[in-house]
Amino acid sequence: MSEIRVGLVGYGTAGAYFHAPLIHATPGLSLAAVVTRNPDRRAEVAAKYGAAAVDDVQGLWGRCDLVVVASPNRTHASTAAAALGEGLPVVVDKPLARTADEGRELVRLAEERGRMLTVFQNRRWDGDFRTVRHLVEEGALGRVLRFESRFERWRPVPKGGWRESGGPDEAPGLLYDLGSHLIDQALQLLGPVRAVYCESDVRREGVAADDDTFIALTHANGARSHLWASSMAARFGPRFRVLGSASGFVKYGMDVQEERLRAGMSPDAPGFGEDVEERWGVLGTEDQPAAERRVVRTEPGAYLDFYRLVVAALRDGGAPPVDPRSAVEALTVIEAARRSASEGVVVTLD
Repeated sequence: MSEIRVGLVGYGTAGAYFHAPLIHATPGLSLAAVVTRNPDRRAEVAAKYGAAAVDDVQGLWGRCDLVVVASPNRTHASTAAAALGEGLPVVVDKPLARTADEGRELVRLAEERGRMLTVFQNRRWDGDFRTVRHLVEEGALGRVLRFESRFERWRPVPKGGWRESGGPDEAPGLLYDLGSHLIDQALQLLGPVRAVYCESDVRREGVAADDDTFIALTHANGARSHLWASSMAARFGPRFRVLGSASGFVKYGMDVQEERLRAGMSPDAPGFGEDVEERWGVLGTEDQPAAERRVVRTEPGAYLDFYRLVVAALRDGGAPPVDPRSAVEALTVIEAARRSASEGVVVTLD
């Protein structure tokens, strides 16, 4: 393929602020068509990207070589299945599906059709997570004992929409949204999970889905992950606190890439993924003098690497950037967390 034509399904937050700019900035990709019926969005995709606007997924057939699904969660599996059925490779925004069984069926279908299926777990390319992963891999922490990770917001007034008010069939709430990232990062860092405990609450009036959730994971290697996702955090905790047998690492502040994408900065602009120095993390122990603790420069965030790897997979037969089986594993944990919160039990996984 000299140029891979991309059909984007959905132009809400995920489509407009993440996928479209990243696709546009990736050599070898061209945003050819976008599924949206909103008149303002149709005008925007034409003006910014020269892309056609179509009314439904069927309007993509014959126009594209790759389908990116960024529509509401309830449509992820059905839309991906339709694209695979047309013989097209697919990128699905997280979560891959509403259930692990839906996800497994998509994996089976992709294998049957011989087409790439991957999941937009972009937070694997957050600069702060890349930094933590590097520290763990180089042994700077010793054996990891506890991994604490937070996506916290202060939004006492609901924004509205299906993520906050949708029923179970919509796969709404923070557990499916930010929880998909938190769980995925924990699995990538520490491996399979053997036990899941979850506390999930609705804190704001007019909201039907969880907006304040805590997840505790026990990994097969004995490490524990404590994960928080909240829209009602009046004061934020550290983004990461990782405690090991030799040292600990603490990092405050969110990765900068989402903020810059929302502000309209091109993801291929110089310095796009660079963290501000004031938010670099610190490696050390409590018995060390402050001057001896190591300030760790945050590795640059690299969301563009996801789509660069998509291009490599389609052109050269390389591995997809995210194995969809890992997304099924995360969905298994999400389902266990939902059961744990509902029944007040620790759920053991095989």
